[in-house]
Amino acid sequence: MTALDGLVTVLLVLSVGFFVAGTVALVRFPDVFCRLHALTKADNVGLGFLCLALVLRAPTATDAFKLVALWLMVLVASSAVSFLVAHGAYQRGGGRYHRP
Repeated sequence: MTALDGLVTVLLVLSVGFFVAGTVALVRFPDVFCRLHALTKADNVGLGFLCLALVLRAPTATDAFKLVALWLMVLVASSAVSFLVAHGAYQRGGGRYHRP
């Protein structure tokens, strides 16, 4: 195993860790706003680590550019969708979950 393979493995493990943390936050946090904040941050960082690992293994520079462009497009789409979900929750009563 080369140093590059080790780095790719570490990046993939970090990626899985952030995806798992985002999933746990989605299940555990009490309201829409906390869930959105944690999920979008964790998933975007996890996807960044995944794309970086794939860029290191990309056969051509064009493929690496496509992976980075894909990650940037997901960042933009994620922030837009999160805003729309949070705005809708706020208009419908704040999205707060109150435990009995």
